[in-house]
Amino acid sequence: MAHVCNSSLSPIRLQMSNTFYEAAGQNWFTLDSVHIHYNWTQEATFNASEVYAPATSSYHCQHVSSLHKYDTLLVPSSHTDTSANWHITFTDFQIQAFNVQSDKFASASDCATFLTPAILMGLVTSLILLLVLAYALHMVVHLKVLDVLASPSEKVHDPNVKGQGQPRRP
Repeated sequence: MAHVCNSSLSPIRLQMSNTFYEAAGQNWFTLDSVHIHYNWTQEATFNASEVYAPATSSYHCQHVSSLHKYDTLLVPSSHTDTSANWHITFTDFQIQAFNVQSDKFASASDCATFLTPAILMGLVTSLILLLVLAYALHMVVHLKVLDVLASPSEKVHDPNVKGQGQPRRP
């Protein structure tokens, strides 16, 4: 895989919008599209409508990419232009469109969800282990002591065995 991004050859333009949502009661910014120009002759445009955050925050994501292995956040805008031939990935991507103060990012709205596959598998495994332990505790609590084991001097009568419990004749 060749890296072709060189600031003099491949300028990248990010198109963003700022929208007020009444349900949230605040402005949110959205990264609408990413435009890449290569050698000023080819342009690739990707829609990025899944990249959004409150206007007072920044947006952070470990991978913003057009690849499926990174949860495709960048989608080619059209299959007829050259963007379908491009795959781009921004690693450790952070952006803030508005309300930038002191040239520093505000607190980030991260793209990673709380319930990642690793966390879900840990929760499921813990639940299974908890159920097994609860069943084992239930079985231990309901153990009953057999009278046979309490006094070993007594003879045990088993009705399935013939001749048991009858006195032997000399």
